[in-house]
Amino acid sequence: MSSPVSSYFAIASSAPVAFKSLKHSLPSKLSALQSLLAVPNATELQACWELCRLQNGMGCATVFIPVAWSIAMVYHAQANLTGLEALTRTFLYFFLCIGIKCLIMTIDDILDYDIDANVERTKKRALPRGAISLERAWLFFAMQVVAGVALAYKILSPDALAISMTVWPLYVLYPTCKRWMSFAPVPLGLMFNIGIFMGWADLTKDGRVGFDALMPIYIGALLWTITYETVYQHQDKVDDVKIGMKSLAIFCAEYTIPVCTATTLGFGALMTYGGLVNGHGVIYFAAVALATAILLKNLMVTDIDEPKQCMNFFLLTPTIGNIILGGLVVDAVTHRIAEGIPLLL
Repeated sequence: MSSPVSSYFAIASSAPVAFKSLKHSLPSKLSALQSLLAVPNATELQACWELCRLQNGMGCATVFIPVAWSIAMVYHAQANLTGLEALTRTFLYFFLCIGIKCLIMTIDDILDYDIDANVERTKKRALPRGAISLERAWLFFAMQVVAGVALAYKILSPDALAISMTVWPLYVLYPTCKRWMSFAPVPLGLMFNIGIFMGWADLTKDGRVGFDALMPIYIGALLWTITYETVYQHQDKVDDVKIGMKSLAIFCAEYTIPVCTATTLGFGALMTYGGLVNGHGVIYFAAVALATAILLKNLMVTDIDEPKQCMNFFLLTPTIGNIILGGLVVDAVTHRIAEGIPLLL
């Protein structure tokens, strides 16, 4: 066993070596830190724009539409909620949902960058083509998280914030799902559609959230997400099989259309039931029937082995959501007019 004296001399003799090593490595570490924190150039700014998918509005629509449904439903259910309050909140949520979409898309690209490099459709995204480094992309994501959490605490009511926090872990979990399970559209649907509860919770005048009406709508929206996302996944199934990824498209294979027909019918049924519970009228039910019919019609003519047709089906998503939203809004307005309830103030 070495004595304290010998240990002291051993440490003392190794100190200059350690100091010399640190002295040599410090400049490279400072240079790496300087590069990480440098002002982004034009190429990186374009890459950040692409990471957020700001070149298209699809992600924003899938996050915002469920919130808008919820606001329209509480506007119908609670006569003392003014139209001005509903419109103001809708406006704020629209921009908040753009931020949420940006955050979700960014972490998805970060965690999927190695997969994207091996998939024909995604290999030219910002990270695979080297437009921005992985480290800088993580920094960009961290900045979004800080800004997003600050805005959520400032804008959302305590109940709406608590509801939103239940799916925050899914933002990071979802992009990893295709590596280990076939049912990634399920957490995606849970995450995208949580706004169905948030809008009502934010605006309720009596402290009550109408879970009895909203839960069927939420599950119906989940089935809708499973429908459009499963068809969407068929675009990449050949590459996914090659690199060992999983997807519901691969799992369902030739049974995709029958499965998605069932989820579409479930979507229509649950949206109808939620509307009945909330006291909606014929205008809303006609909108649900129309949206369901459009989904079914397009499912029947979509060839899941043709990527372009799968994309075209996916691009129907905002149209379907807006048909439902239009039905909710017009139904709520006509209900208020019939009952003599003020529309705006």
